[in-house]
Amino acid sequence: MTSITNKKEFLSVIILTFNEEIHISRCIKSLQSTTENIFIIDSFSTDDTVKICESFGAKVYQRNWKNYADQFQWALDNCPINTEWVMRMDADEYIQIDLQNELPLALLDAGTDTIGFYIRRKYFFLGRWIKKGAVYPLNLLRIWRVGKGRIENRWMDEHIVLDGTGNTDKLNGHIVDDNLNNTRWWTDKHNKYADREMIDILDKKYGLFTFDNALKLEKESSQAKIKRAVKESIYNKLPLFIRPLLYFLYRYFIRLGFLDGVQGFVFHFFQGYWYRSLVDLRVYEAENLMEGVANNEERIEILEVFTGLSLR
Repeated sequence: MTSITNKKEFLSVIILTFNEEIHISRCIKSLQSTTENIFIIDSFSTDDTVKICESFGAKVYQRNWKNYADQFQWALDNCPINTEWVMRMDADEYIQIDLQNELPLALLDAGTDTIGFYIRRKYFFLGRWIKKGAVYPLNLLRIWRVGKGRIENRWMDEHIVLDGTGNTDKLNGHIVDDNLNNTRWWTDKHNKYADREMIDILDKKYGLFTFDNALKLEKESSQAKIKRAVKESIYNKLPLFIRPLLYFLYRYFIRLGFLDGVQGFVFHFFQGYWYRSLVDLRVYEAENLMEGVANNEERIEILEVFTGLSLR
């Protein structure tokens, strides 16, 4: 078996932050046995996020926020990543012991034709692991060889895409997504997500920007690719406000979301029905505001006023 003496030299991790002082210590501590190369791209936090990151030896860069894809791609293009592999992590995530033990050996023993790894994610809500409703297992491409991947340029649902010259493998260990903020924060976050998802939907309809759907071109049939294909070819073609109800019923009854208990009902209802209804409402409002508008420049101006986002 390959020596693991220099295992920390093999992997760099990129984490985007803004006011993550309640999460970031947990995240970095879980990575310390695997890497010493942690890059934090902070959007000018006003709490102790930066101080905490620096106390763990992470390299911190500060940059104004536009969207996740823009911020993450900037990190890939500008951070001094000198390792063979790079990993994507969110500040409210951490890796479990099973993945901490598995990861160094998997990277060291990877064949030259392996360019990426999928990792299973556990999602916790109100302290409960949500196992049903098509939430678990979710395999996400989170590690790839440096120079072999980029992030899609989208406002929402952005994924890492590979250059297609190699193969991927799946790890058995887990990333845990367990946000410790309250539900007021959670609903506010999804309110902002709804604006971003509405922009992607209208972008695809009107060609407002250069719509990036690189995931569609990947040779592998990943979960993310299949989910997006179903969403774009079936879900988005259903009537507004009807499709969220159908989606919730599918998750809660057909995919057994009711087995997740009280926390599961709240999560599947709000994330599967309330949030998706909010997206439809944003689309409905925006379409009404843009009625009669014939050019994309004016549509973008209307959307900027409507959302408060700088779209160019």
